[in-house]
Amino acid sequence: MYEPRTFMDRFFLVIKGLCMGGANKVPGVSGGIVAFVGGFYEEFIYSLQKINGKSFKLLFSGRFKSFYRYVNGRFLSLLIFGMLVSYFSVSKVLDYFLEQKELFVWAAFFGMVLGSIYYISKDFEHWNKRTIPAGIIGLIVGISISFLNPARENDNLIFIFFCGIISVSGMTLPGLSGSFILILLGNYVLLLVDSVNALYDTAAEMLRGDFSFVKNTARLATLKILVVFTLGSATGLVTLSHLLGYVLKHYRHITTAVIIGFITGSLGVVWPWKRTIFQVDENGNALLDSNGKEIIVNYERYLPDFGNSETWWAFFFVVVGICVLLVLDWYGKNRK
Repeated sequence: MYEPRTFMDRFFLVIKGLCMGGANKVPGVSGGIVAFVGGFYEEFIYSLQKINGKSFKLLFSGRFKSFYRYVNGRFLSLLIFGMLVSYFSVSKVLDYFLEQKELFVWAAFFGMVLGSIYYISKDFEHWNKRTIPAGIIGLIVGISISFLNPARENDNLIFIFFCGIISVSGMTLPGLSGSFILILLGNYVLLLVDSVNALYDTAAEMLRGDFSFVKNTARLATLKILVVFTLGSATGLVTLSHLLGYVLKHYRHITTAVIIGFITGSLGVVWPWKRTIFQVDENGNALLDSNGKEIIVNYERYLPDFGNSETWWAFFFVVVGICVLLVLDWYGKNRK
């Protein structure tokens, strides 16, 4: 069990949480990749597995220190703190740059995914008659998901809880983007933009002593959705960690092969050169969801124009993304 003892250990653990939270916010990128490359993926899964019947027994019997130690509390609390902070800092910055410099953002993340494929596969020497088919299956599933069409937004609370369970897969399964899954389910804007902004605005108002939001029915409804989504995410995080712990223990090489294939197949999701296709009516006007946002249908991918200077800048950011993964790789090897 990893115990962050020094200030720098704790600081870098928070930074890792920031990176995981930021990655989970971007469609096509998985926070699980950050954990895998950062060298703390198995520790993360192991710690989540400790949230079980024994831990709740310790908690409800008042043995809080024993509970904290049992669940690897310092590790989890610092990592989750970083994730939460990212939703009000890194995520806000990403939202801005996705609007202003979308091509460069996608290029950087495309580079990060390329780097993660190199990182995970470079030391994998277990390709055989079992792992090769597993890798091909992962590749096919990854490619297939990238071409699915998104559903309409749905604010039914049972469905929201289900979205929470599914979306957290990005933290526990490297290569599976929880935010992209939310786009396919039609609830990305509602759950990762509108709900987070509602919480941010509410917190800011409360700090100013303004509690007028209690009369804002739309705000309260959005906050209720966020609470249900959070409960679903917590449920998914714990249940998936137990499943993954078992799989990693008994089928490590096959699991790694599937992850390599899946991440490779997901490159289509983060391909930088693409246009967003919105749903339109019979007159060609973009349709809006209940929050006034244009409804995304899919993305139209195209080849880069090498006569455009932006294309070369995009390639620069692809290299930057690869370098970020190489730095994480270096840190993972030298952190001790």
